[in-house]
Amino acid sequence: MVSQSDLLELIPHAFGETNLPLAGKQSGKVRDWYDLADGTRLIITTDRLSAFDRILACVPYKGQVLNLLSAWWFEQTHALIPNHLISIPDPNAAIVKRVTPIPVEVIVRGYITGVTSTALWYRYSLGEREIYGYHFPEGLQKNQVLPEAIITPTTKGGASGHDERLTCAEVVEKGWLDARTWEQVQSAALAIFKRGREVAKKTNLILVDTKYEFGLTDDGNVMLIDEVHTPDSSRFWKADTYEARIAKGEDPDNFDKEFVRLAYAEKGYRGDGEIPSMPVELWASASERYITIYEMLTGKKFEPGAYHVAPRLLNNLNKAGVISQ
Repeated sequence: MVSQSDLLELIPHAFGETNLPLAGKQSGKVRDWYDLADGTRLIITTDRLSAFDRILACVPYKGQVLNLLSAWWFEQTHALIPNHLISIPDPNAAIVKRVTPIPVEVIVRGYITGVTSTALWYRYSLGEREIYGYHFPEGLQKNQVLPEAIITPTTKGGASGHDERLTCAEVVEKGWLDARTWEQVQSAALAIFKRGREVAKKTNLILVDTKYEFGLTDDGNVMLIDEVHTPDSSRFWKADTYEARIAKGEDPDNFDKEFVRLAYAEKGYRGDGEIPSMPVELWASASERYITIYEMLTGKKFEPGAYHVAPRLLNNLNKAGVISQ
């Protein structure tokens, strides 16, 4: 494990953005990507950390963890569904097949939990019993396991600019996807989630819920893309304390990036107004958690890539023939 003192020293040098000698740079909250001349796509995962739909900070090694952990999960699940990964030329980079992302985010939930407007527990606590097209009985408790995992799709942004809830039936009824493709997506999502829960259970973690992204190839085949079972896309709880904490009416021990959201919430920040400053120790702790999760899930020792990231990345992409210096 990288020492906290080393992490504290690296925080000012965390990898915040790319400036590669390639045209057509596009950026999301965490990733930058470039479409390459050979029809593939270069995705760079930065150290940017987002919550409340805002970029809050840059966390050392976060990008490397997300990139390598997703690559590991792609390998673990390729028998269940093809994925877009071609190669990893650098710890923060991936060469992937270029596909058309489907316009629906696929959230798989194994527990009734969450406080955001799209979360199951939030809707249930408001008195709703028909949520995402599923009927929920009276008497459920927050953070209770569901009889079986369910899919709760949302649009990507929607007309309002925010994710809009859909039922599984509405995905087809409203023309987001055809019935055959949506059936393939649902089947794959539940199979991947089942595999994720099995792996997490062996490492004292509970995979609570997660978000998957899928794409379509030119010939109409469904493919898993983006990231898989990372601390950014998934909620994890500690398994060995779950039962005791639930019995005492306490929330489970989270083991993802939720503690960062909670730290901001304690300062009254939920995405509006000026972003409050936080002690650098918070970001060192976040880095430690990302690294620990990587090691727990993969069973591999984390091998930190050289800092500064930008020159290392340029050198590795040059060696891979992606760019010429």
